[in-house]
Amino acid sequence: MPPTSPPRPITRQDLESAFAGAIGEVQSEAKALMPQVVVVVAAVAVTALAVAYILGRRGGRRRSAVVEIRRL
Repeated sequence: MPPTSPPRPITRQDLESAFAGAIGEVQSEAKALMPQVVVVVAAVAVTALAVAYILGRRGGRRRSAVVEIRRL
C-alpha cells in the first residue's frame, strides 16, 4: 500500500468553488429546458381555459329557462 499524505483541511475556497460548479451546472440545465417548460405551461393553460369554457357553456344551457311565447 502506498503511503498517503495526511488529508489537508477543507477551506472556504474549496467549498465555494465546489458550490459554484454545482450551481453553474444546474443553471445551464435550467436554461436548456426553459423553452420546453414554457411550451408545456402554455399548453396546460390553454387546455384549462378550453375545459372551463366548455363546462361553463354546458352549465349555462342546462340552467337557462325555455320561454314559450304565444300570440293570442
